[in-house]
Amino acid sequence: MKLFYAATHVQTLPAGHRFPMGKYELLRQRLAAEMPQLGLHLADAATEGELALVHTPLYVESVFQGSLPPAAQREIGFPWSEGMVERARRSVGATIMAARTAFKEGVAANLAGGTHHAYADKGGGFCVFNDVAVAARLMQAEWSRQQRRPLQVAVMDLDVHQGNGTAHIFRDDPTVFTLSLHGAKNFPFRKEASDIDVELPDGCSDAPYLEALEEALRRLEDRCAPDLVFYLAGADPHEGDRLGRLQLSFEGLRQRDQAVLRWAKERRIPLAMAMAGGYGKQIEDTVQVQMNTFAQALAAWQDWQNQPL
Repeated sequence: MKLFYAATHVQTLPAGHRFPMGKYELLRQRLAAEMPQLGLHLADAATEGELALVHTPLYVESVFQGSLPPAAQREIGFPWSEGMVERARRSVGATIMAARTAFKEGVAANLAGGTHHAYADKGGGFCVFNDVAVAARLMQAEWSRQQRRPLQVAVMDLDVHQGNGTAHIFRDDPTVFTLSLHGAKNFPFRKEASDIDVELPDGCSDAPYLEALEEALRRLEDRCAPDLVFYLAGADPHEGDRLGRLQLSFEGLRQRDQAVLRWAKERRIPLAMAMAGGYGKQIEDTVQVQMNTFAQALAAWQDWQNQPL
């Protein structure tokens, strides 16, 4: 199974910054040591033209040149640097490469990504560019060269925070279906309308979460027949997350991942995965949630190889 990543050492954050950048390298090290069946590949950087499939030219240029107004840079949550731009571009590139690979192999993943708070004309919540939106648009463009009908895409966003940027980008687009399960009272406090929004109360635990997910998948199938799924497998619904406010266990999140991957595999729908958020009080907990996610993804990928597309 192929995994794509953006080198994180290029983006240096100030001491005490609350974004846990170190989780990506810890995850990559553990995956390399414990799951040798996974192929780790440095992603290409998304081009300016690829980013412009979703983002306004002015916003892309302002990010590249470091000329965003201070308030807009603060909304992103990172100080500007060339490293910030490089990592953001490669994170989009990783999701693009995962999507292309998923069409061939069934399942592939970005070790980061899931930057769903980025709008067409602004970033926010540690999200510079919206990797899933750009990858979806590029896959649709590539598909249209060979197919007469548009590529139908489903975005299954199971980060604890609503994917407001993604929902806004695709709000009037029948070719991209957005589903989000998220904390009702969590960030962003002004939410956008997804095609399906499932709001969960603080303290929601495994059983009600999995029931809500099962119902959401039924509703999605009634309304959408996707050719490609993007799955945002956020670690932040975990009970040990400092920003999550939900109470899912490691086992509950494993069952969540298994349910989504099984849903796509049974319907022979290629799936590209991004890791989205994770802010564990103990960074090791976030990494463990993600390790469990990749174990489920690897099992799904192995099943795909026995029944190729």
